[in-house]
Amino acid sequence: MSEVARFPAPVSSGDDRQLPRNIEAEAAFLGAILIDNRVVEDLPVQLNAAHFFEPLHGRIFAQTMALIERNSIATPVTLKPYFENDEAMKAVGGVGYLAQLTGSGAGLIGARDFARQIYDLALLRELVDVGRTMVEGALDTSESVDPQAQIEEAETALYRVAGGESEMGSVKSFNAASLTALQAAERALNSGGHLSGITTGIGSMNAKIGGMHNSDLMILAGRPGMGKTSLATNIAYNAAERFRRDEEDGIPPEKNMGAKVAFFSLEMSADQLATRVLAEQSGVSGEALRMGKISKEQFQQLSRAAQELQTLPLFIDDTPGLTIAGLRTRARRLQRRHGIGFIVVDYLQLLQGSSRSGDNRVQEISEISRGLKTLAKELNVPVMALSQLSRQVESREDKRPQLSDLRESGSIEQDADMVLFVFREDYYVAAREPKRPIEGDDVKIHAAHEEWAAEMERVFGLAEVIVAKSRHGSTGKVRLHFEAKTTKFSDLADDSRAYEDYE
Repeated sequence: MSEVARFPAPVSSGDDRQLPRNIEAEAAFLGAILIDNRVVEDLPVQLNAAHFFEPLHGRIFAQTMALIERNSIATPVTLKPYFENDEAMKAVGGVGYLAQLTGSGAGLIGARDFARQIYDLALLRELVDVGRTMVEGALDTSESVDPQAQIEEAETALYRVAGGESEMGSVKSFNAASLTALQAAERALNSGGHLSGITTGIGSMNAKIGGMHNSDLMILAGRPGMGKTSLATNIAYNAAERFRRDEEDGIPPEKNMGAKVAFFSLEMSADQLATRVLAEQSGVSGEALRMGKISKEQFQQLSRAAQELQTLPLFIDDTPGLTIAGLRTRARRLQRRHGIGFIVVDYLQLLQGSSRSGDNRVQEISEISRGLKTLAKELNVPVMALSQLSRQVESREDKRPQLSDLRESGSIEQDADMVLFVFREDYYVAAREPKRPIEGDDVKIHAAHEEWAAEMERVFGLAEVIVAKSRHGSTGKVRLHFEAKTTKFSDLADDSRAYEDYE
């Protein structure tokens, strides 16, 4: 190829070392495209104008791609009108430079390698920029500086570089988006018509919500004692176990119905959460397990369950007092290292916002809910965040929760793609137990207790998951069985109408 024109040196930043670049590779790559436009159809990386060190080369590439996308042929002749008044083009000899790029066909042989090098060098320049910003921030010793926040910001910037993201963000064509939608429909078809996302492991819930979808923020809320953490733990275990099983069966990752799970437990320690999972999977009472009131046979059940769970792709982070920025940093790290595909946060109100929110709790909760939704989109995974409900539920005769009961901020409802409430009527019926009759009591006392016992028998072990909001389908409720001893939720065996839609 003809010698590449010399470009003006970039303005010095005070550092004699040059930024990573290869202007000759850029020129050779552009020449290959202008000789044969089909080169862009088989590139190992997705290039854009920002990846070129020389701005003129970036503009040439952008205009070339614009012509190709319009089904026009990009050649030095068709590009000429767009660069006749370009000052940088004039500085290298005018539009004749376009023809100079195609002076040799040598670039055609190594076009893929040139593209990869251009992309890699662009990432290195971004890395240099992140490093300089980190150094400048670290040298600032004013009182307003928060070192922990700087670390989190630096890790966020590094994550963007690691993911190949530039400041322009990601843009998808409708064709690419529709292909993703078709793949989700294919997953649902192959699963029997109910599951397009990650499984919850509970058939009636899958049938109602279609599984847990990537980039969704799911809020799982309920009053204390309803079983929020138990249900979240069940779902986390089921998703991780399905991932392990599908992987062992040789099912490719894109068709795996499970996911590796990150469980952020801000309320319970990792060993407490592990105790719950062991109780659920071994059938041994969690209370008996904690107090050591188990037989040798039950201990053997626990040992077998613990052995089976050793390779379960479920990662527990029980760091207390996490900020939303800190949680996002840890989640990115887990996905980078382990390929996390589902995140659970227990629970939302225990997260902290930034110092900017001050004493405004509503503003802080709004920041947290937005941060969780951003995390779901950024990592392209479903995020399930548990949430408390306000006490106004207790003042109503019907204790079933509503969207207005979400505590402290309406932004939780606004940011969520799906809102699920856990409700167990037997919890409230048990609390209304009248005086237990003894010999000699009035017949009314006996009748009242018998009436209560009949009602308790009707609702005992039943739970409802109320789908109060769903961007993917209808709202309604799912009826489940709840085993109090092991805190395990499962499908009802004797109910033909496991779920129903609201009017």
